[in-house]
Amino acid sequence: MFGWIKKGRMKREIIINSEKLEKRVAVLENGQIEEFQVEHPTEERIVGSIYKGRIQNLEHDLQAAFVDIGLKKNAFLHYWDMLPEDGGGDPDDENGRRRGSRNGRRRYSNEEIEKRFPAGSEIVVQVTKGPIGTKGPRVTASLSIAGRYMVLMPGASSKGVSRKIADDKERARLKKIVSALQLPPGVGCIVRTVAAGARKRSFLLDLRALLLSWEQLQTTMIEKKAPACLYSEPDLVERVVRDWLTEDVDRIVIDSRDDYERVRSIAQNISRRARGRVNHYDGALPVFDHYDVEKQIADIFKRKVNLKCGGCLVFDETEALVAVDVNTGRHKGSGSQEDAILEVNTEAVEEVARQLRLRNIGGLVVIDLIDMKYKRHQAAVYRAMKAALKRDRARINVLQISDLGIMEMSRQRAEESVQSLMYADCPYCQGRGTLKSSLSMSVEIQRQVSAIMRKGEGQKVLQVTVHPTVLDRLRREDEELLVQLEQKMGGGRLSFRSDPSCHAEAFAVRDGESGDVLYSTTESAQ
Repeated sequence: MFGWIKKGRMKREIIINSEKLEKRVAVLENGQIEEFQVEHPTEERIVGSIYKGRIQNLEHDLQAAFVDIGLKKNAFLHYWDMLPEDGGGDPDDENGRRRGSRNGRRRYSNEEIEKRFPAGSEIVVQVTKGPIGTKGPRVTASLSIAGRYMVLMPGASSKGVSRKIADDKERARLKKIVSALQLPPGVGCIVRTVAAGARKRSFLLDLRALLLSWEQLQTTMIEKKAPACLYSEPDLVERVVRDWLTEDVDRIVIDSRDDYERVRSIAQNISRRARGRVNHYDGALPVFDHYDVEKQIADIFKRKVNLKCGGCLVFDETEALVAVDVNTGRHKGSGSQEDAILEVNTEAVEEVARQLRLRNIGGLVVIDLIDMKYKRHQAAVYRAMKAALKRDRARINVLQISDLGIMEMSRQRAEESVQSLMYADCPYCQGRGTLKSSLSMSVEIQRQVSAIMRKGEGQKVLQVTVHPTVLDRLRREDEELLVQLEQKMGGGRLSFRSDPSCHAEAFAVRDGESGDVLYSTTESAQ
């Protein structure tokens, strides 16, 4: 298997850290992390799952239906995804999932949709995109079941080979094998990238397992009432063996005895050699520390990423867009300035491609490159990015560098980013990463105290409660202004006290005698 691939290029290892609450997988190439995934067994992973749902309502303006599949939020289903379409599978997608696009698909009128799928009717759908942020999952009626070498596509009849297999001879061999496979009427398939070099017998065994899964799925469709889950993808450990255990993997290391035995059993179905590459780790250090993975994972979540050439990248992520700024940093270069810029930009786009995989971020990605004078340099950087993106399993579309020096691209986003899975927004700054300065707070306090005075409260003693850092500013730098403000009160007096439990952006103004709150921000400690 995989005889057409050159061997000995680099050392490739899969490290699996399997614990009760979290499973993590890292793929190392010569010790550097190139792929990383994390999954929490206690939290349901729904991408790839098939549900029997119920149409809740049709939104003609959005050209979409909302489907109850038993989750907190209804699933979003485009009208053009409501009926399985032959040829809808994507040969570039590792799981054969549909693109979810209207391109090349029949458009149904609102009347046809209402007639076929009235509110309350049942429909079988598959999740193509999990809930992200405030959005619910996205689904399609075009189903697919992934095996190791093939993807079965009920509702289609075409047979294809992944475009990521570029070798013409290998493509011709695979097409010959897949054309001879006996599939039920109305069921198609796509050969996956990992199937390159596989024997015909491997396809037959894989097809047998896929058809069994499809038969079981058909049975549960009849037996279960909507909303219900009919089929779920295997857990992260099994998916790693199915999708990542290829001939160029030197070994798999697992720190869980149970998962070690399970992986060996699954690998045995691939080959005896694959089974022999599975190793159990029982060292004193955590497995990710032993292989120096933990330190590299910490770098994934840094906003600033340093490049070997001395330049750096700065990542800013929003819900739908990622902005990447490329800086020369300490890079000086040994040639001309243009050659130095080309070197930094080339390394930058290669590292951006790697970081997108590791962080699992997507949507729209905008890369602000260092301005290049020559078109040939721009073309070279574009080619470098295209080459670096070939190993990404997600669907990606990258555009040529614009006149403003911007590279724009889109990356398939099926699930939350790794950072969203492992981090929560800071409850103090609400995820902004910044707080108002003590100067801004001093200005706001003086503004509100003046407003209270104008309302006729100037004869009272006003007690202002603030955070200690704000009080320090008031005492050290703004005391004279506060004295002037107190003099304007005409007999009134200002009193300040600090409260560590008070939010740095909050304060409260009270009547010093009655204790009544005259003004309070929403986050002020009461």
